[in-house]
Amino acid sequence: MVIVTRIRREVLTLPAAPLGHDNPLPPLHPLDEVHRIDDRDRRDMPRDMARQLGHEPLRSLLPVRVRDGYGRTREPRTLDALVIENDRLRATVLPGLGGRIASLVHLPTGRELLYRNPVFQPANFALNGAWYSGGIEWNIGATGHTALSCEPLHAARVPAPDGGEMLRLWEWERLRDLPFQIDLWLPDGSDFLYAGVRVRNPHERPVPTYWWTNIAVPEERRVLAPAEEAWHFGYERRLTRVPVPSYDGIDRTYPLNSPYAADYFYEVPDGRRRWIAALDADGHGLAQTSTDVLRGRKLFVWGSGPGGRRWQDWLTEPGTGGYCEIQAGLARTQLEHVRLEPESEVSWLEAYGPLDATAEGEWPDVVRRAEERLAAVLPRTRVEEAYAAWKPCADTDPGEPLATGSGWGALEVLRADWKLPGTPFPETTLGEAQAPWVELLRTGSLPEPRRVRPPGVTLVAPHWRDMLETAPATPHTEYHLGIAQWHAGDRAQAERSWERALPLAPSQWPLLSALALADRTSGHHERAAERYAEAFDDLCRELRDQGEAWTAAVAALGRETLQALLRVRRTADARAVWERLLPAVRGRGRFRLLYAELLLAEGRQADARAVFEEGFEVADLREGEEVIGRLWARLTGEPLPARHDFRMRPDAG
Repeated sequence: MVIVTRIRREVLTLPAAPLGHDNPLPPLHPLDEVHRIDDRDRRDMPRDMARQLGHEPLRSLLPVRVRDGYGRTREPRTLDALVIENDRLRATVLPGLGGRIASLVHLPTGRELLYRNPVFQPANFALNGAWYSGGIEWNIGATGHTALSCEPLHAARVPAPDGGEMLRLWEWERLRDLPFQIDLWLPDGSDFLYAGVRVRNPHERPVPTYWWTNIAVPEERRVLAPAEEAWHFGYERRLTRVPVPSYDGIDRTYPLNSPYAADYFYEVPDGRRRWIAALDADGHGLAQTSTDVLRGRKLFVWGSGPGGRRWQDWLTEPGTGGYCEIQAGLARTQLEHVRLEPESEVSWLEAYGPLDATAEGEWPDVVRRAEERLAAVLPRTRVEEAYAAWKPCADTDPGEPLATGSGWGALEVLRADWKLPGTPFPETTLGEAQAPWVELLRTGSLPEPRRVRPPGVTLVAPHWRDMLETAPATPHTEYHLGIAQWHAGDRAQAERSWERALPLAPSQWPLLSALALADRTSGHHERAAERYAEAFDDLCRELRDQGEAWTAAVAALGRETLQALLRVRRTADARAVWERLLPAVRGRGRFRLLYAELLLAEGRQADARAVFEEGFEVADLREGEEVIGRLWARLTGEPLPARHDFRMRPDAG
């Protein structure tokens, strides 16, 4: 057999906003999670679903940092890409941005099967902030978009089951401490791209596991799945069972028929083939199917209302068309986490390709014809056979490296001496971020920083916390130990660690800001404001330059301090903090919004209104966040201007 599959490097040039610097403050606050439900909704659920809804939801982002340093100024930039191609399909992968498949083109027809975003614009949708829309994304970790959305993955060539080549992507997911891999390959003459996925638990304890593959497609489609019921979740935070395709007299399988953003998790009957498709009016589109382990199927829509349209423009380029997402996951819904047993793994195979079938007509007939057509072009048995053929290849060591991810996997492998065939994490990938932890591992001491700068990442898993507790109690070690203790739920001990470190610490602002957040969490808002103000003063005295790292520190701590002072109506102190912010920080949209709030607190309502009239864009506006609308309502009884209308639910103020 002549193998014609090719893997090559490519460079994409497109308008892109810079990612900027990570937030240097540790994310000690509770996770900002919009995907929560009313407990009353659990009563009528299947038992396994109700159990998994309550199974160890993520409580904290630690040890991951928040990525909020991006903006909205787009300039032509280059992105490294890897292309895997046969004579039928061409898939373009971005290894430096979560391994996303940015494009999937059916070569005989020239049709793009995905929604291909014409820009790279980070927005605040990932668990840790920066995320971008479009293509096929791999979500691992916990409910929401993965913390790896804008992070690099390891990539390499690997022999495919048919003797050709696969593109392997792999990384260490840090929220749950799990290694995973994705093997992409195109059999000779295949109209379907295969993805073999494996998530491993090397620990001696069970770990909650989450996986959803999100596939962006143009929204002027009808979405088909083998289901007559779905679980509907909106931003009212209610999870209810609804009929498919229509409820309230509206066919919801057409994305633009829903007025507000919503999830529809399809109830695919046991034993039924797992698949989902999005077809246009001419019956052309994309189908996704898998082995049965990947049981869930979902449609996400932005809706036709003004908030949904504003989000579409915000994430893409106005006038380029909107998108919806068809998705596949390990559980019925994205609100669930699945137990992965100690020293075990879960794996499956997905397939993506073109589907031509009638989209119009009565639901049972349309679904039946689409399923028959899928069976003709990609039989269910062929998917199962491909999975069986791939599984022995999952342990094959990668060949030529094509991209490098982080060094966190190498650190964990070094610590535990794990053997992970197929996904090597060599010591050569250890970098500056891991260096202090390598020294702690080898010497029992966490080294003091060699120069004054914002503190680095804290590791919080039990084994690292144990090492910090037995290390020499320097101020630097006490700072990191307190963060690990806070993460473990021992908040009183965390505060004691930070307080012990204060008298001898060369930099006090990291400790003071941590103590201020502890005060805020326990409801001591006056003391929190005082400590934030002290921390900001100390940071301003220590400021070395206006480079990215220090600017990120000023922005992060300045925002927390302003919010804390305004909360307790210390307006004059808030004004003093505002005047000391770096000009580059004051110009950001988030701070223009804070400035309007400060002006209103000073009684300068007209000036606050003028900030809105001058215009601003809050680059890191969070999914479901309603702060702009609430402030506008305090200023005026007029309707919220369209450019600020990001409302995702009908009763948002």
